[in-house]
Amino acid sequence: MAQREGNLAPPTRHAIDWKNPDYYDEGKLFSELERVFDLCHGCRRCVSLCDSFPTLFDLVDESETMEVDGVAKGDYWKVVDQCYLCDLCYMTKCPYVPPHEWNIDFPHLMLQAKAVKYKNGMTRTRDKILSSTDAVGKLAGIPVVVDIVNASNKSAPIRKVLDKVLGVHPDAILPEYHTKTARKELSDYINKAADGEAAGDTNGKVAIFVTCYGNYNEPGITEDMVRVFEHNNIPVTFAEKEQCCGMPKLELGDLDAVEAAKNANVPMLAKLVDDGWDIVAPVPSCALMFRQELPLMFPDDAEVKKVANAMFDPFEYLMIRHKEGKLNTDFNQSLGKVAYHAACHQRVQNFGSKTRDMLNLVPDTEVTAIERCSGHDGTYAVKSEFHEKSMKIARPVVNRVKQAEADHYGSDCAMAGHQIENGLRDGSKPEHPISLIRKAYGI
Repeated sequence: MAQREGNLAPPTRHAIDWKNPDYYDEGKLFSELERVFDLCHGCRRCVSLCDSFPTLFDLVDESETMEVDGVAKGDYWKVVDQCYLCDLCYMTKCPYVPPHEWNIDFPHLMLQAKAVKYKNGMTRTRDKILSSTDAVGKLAGIPVVVDIVNASNKSAPIRKVLDKVLGVHPDAILPEYHTKTARKELSDYINKAADGEAAGDTNGKVAIFVTCYGNYNEPGITEDMVRVFEHNNIPVTFAEKEQCCGMPKLELGDLDAVEAAKNANVPMLAKLVDDGWDIVAPVPSCALMFRQELPLMFPDDAEVKKVANAMFDPFEYLMIRHKEGKLNTDFNQSLGKVAYHAACHQRVQNFGSKTRDMLNLVPDTEVTAIERCSGHDGTYAVKSEFHEKSMKIARPVVNRVKQAEADHYGSDCAMAGHQIENGLRDGSKPEHPISLIRKAYGI
């Protein structure tokens, strides 16, 4: 009976022992990969998620033994390369996660493999460039340069060159860059002091972690978030400076770069928390980085824990306040039919469907929620060797949007929204849910 109760306990996550030299021992890694792959082969419950699992099962089924022991160890990397750390297998599918005695954490095993691959110099230059979001954003956002970059990203001949030289698929939608970044356009909010009205777990005043994407690529989303929060009498500030949360480097396996990002961001965010500010990030991956991955990488860092406890998703934050009667529900405009895609990195934070719930508060609005991966992952969908697979993963989401005949569609992850746009190819554009809420308010 005790064993049964243990298996029914909620999933637990072990700290990532990435400072231990054994973490990078390829022999020990491959031994664990074989153990986990064998258990996954016997279960196959996660076959509908990313392409890691179909890749693994095909390797097994096409081997001489039709078991994991028949798969060449060198082919294990093919499975690793398909994982983009969405975390859905751990949080929504796998019955053998801790505290189960089999102790399977597939995403963090893939993370270890990516770290070993990076440490052994097996990472492509292209991947290092794509994950250097701050550097690329600063360079691409320079006046004149920004026009060249944006025009080049839409030029078929240049995209063919990018495909051959860099390995960026010509059909992938690449993000636009802006000289007028969110931090420049909203500079009056930097280090702005204010008092807030507490409600539930919120202090009622928000410091926005703008993120690379919300700063360089779609500053309008950040501005919409500011307007929505202010419309709800929530003071807003920005930190004096910030850099990438580290998620792109985590997915690359460059854990030293993740630590460097942590050392730059956490002290600044912790000071804001000490001053009574809650932290909100417009990109789910960034919120997940601070809430889950950094605390697991640095379990003894008190400031990391402090920031993790103060980090919120924007809709989670607003709906907490709604529960306490502090949300403005005077919407001036209906949204009609909305096809809303729930981002994977938002879903695995386990606070429920708050974006959907808030959209449903808008009168005369019909929301179709789609809880399935878009296959984008920030960089996976733009890489030449993975783009077609990413679009195959996105196909069920795209079909649901078509079936909804929606007036608006979008995702908490703006990049996932563009992946849907790429699948639709009908000239329509995605709209971030926070932008839809601003539209509904009429502000």
